[in-house]
Amino acid sequence: MGQKKVIVTGGMGYIGSHTIVDLIQKGFEVISIDNLSRANPFSAEGIKQITGVTVKNHSVDLCDYEKTKAIISENADAVGIIHFGAYKDVLESVKEPLVYFHNNISSTVNILKCAQEFKIKNFIFSSSCTVYGNIDTLPVLEETPFGKPACPYALTKQIGEKMICDMSRNSDINFVLLRYFNPAGAHESGFIGEYLHTKGNHLVPVITEVAIGIRPELVINGADYPTRDGTGLRDFIHVMDIADAHSLALNSSIEGKFKNKIEIFNLGTGEGITVLEAVRSFEEANNIKLNYKTGPRREGDIVAIYASNEKAKNILGWTPKHTVSDIMKTAWNWQQKMRSIVK
Repeated sequence: MGQKKVIVTGGMGYIGSHTIVDLIQKGFEVISIDNLSRANPFSAEGIKQITGVTVKNHSVDLCDYEKTKAIISENADAVGIIHFGAYKDVLESVKEPLVYFHNNISSTVNILKCAQEFKIKNFIFSSSCTVYGNIDTLPVLEETPFGKPACPYALTKQIGEKMICDMSRNSDINFVLLRYFNPAGAHESGFIGEYLHTKGNHLVPVITEVAIGIRPELVINGADYPTRDGTGLRDFIHVMDIADAHSLALNSSIEGKFKNKIEIFNLGTGEGITVLEAVRSFEEANNIKLNYKTGPRREGDIVAIYASNEKAKNILGWTPKHTVSDIMKTAWNWQQKMRSIVK
């Protein structure tokens, strides 16, 4: 029997590329769909360097239904779809909400229609802890009700989950919704990592860009939050732990291990650290002093959030293996390797 085939949308992006590596190493054949508009330009070569496999990527916009359908029809023997394809920058979504509504919602509608039409039985949806909004009780459980979304990006993830819940009532597809907290870090090889476009504002790659001199300083947005040091509280989880959870979820779905048509899992460490603590962790892990200052709060940010990951541990058998120090070391390794490539 040949390899099981899985379709990965957004496969050349940050989490998608790391998950493809994990899937290949666990015996899957991977087909990627990514229009490369937000992709890491080094992903395809990095995946090959790590795994020895050249992954076929279809450069198609998922908002184009007919082109998306054509690719899915060619790969209708796939055992599952993992849907990462979405824009994800919080601040950009505040500035350009219609761009996010069009891209994130339309692409999800199209890929769900294709999964239904071609009877692809297992569907993993890339969701986010932002669906919870600002909440008073921590840690967050999967049963925690959604709060008001803090930004349009968060709203698109709430809508994506709602669409799947409504669709599942009359569908034979098994759905898994994975709510990531704050993915960070890079593959330990340094061949793939988080690539920031000009508008990128994710904390860890901004830290590494300051450390290497691409940016002059780091501005910590908000120092007056009701946290232990006044900066926002987050749950940073290593990207390879996130990747591992996708492979485990897909395998469990294929093997019929889930009791429900939809399973939802939080993916986080179960512990929160502040933004300032994350900055200091980078300095300690890499013996580098960062140039940073505090500034005003940023629209779209939440105060504090971290996960309960007991459900993922108990049902998926998933346990995060990487520390915050690992996140900071691998992110810095990736930044240095990328700088040696990009002159």
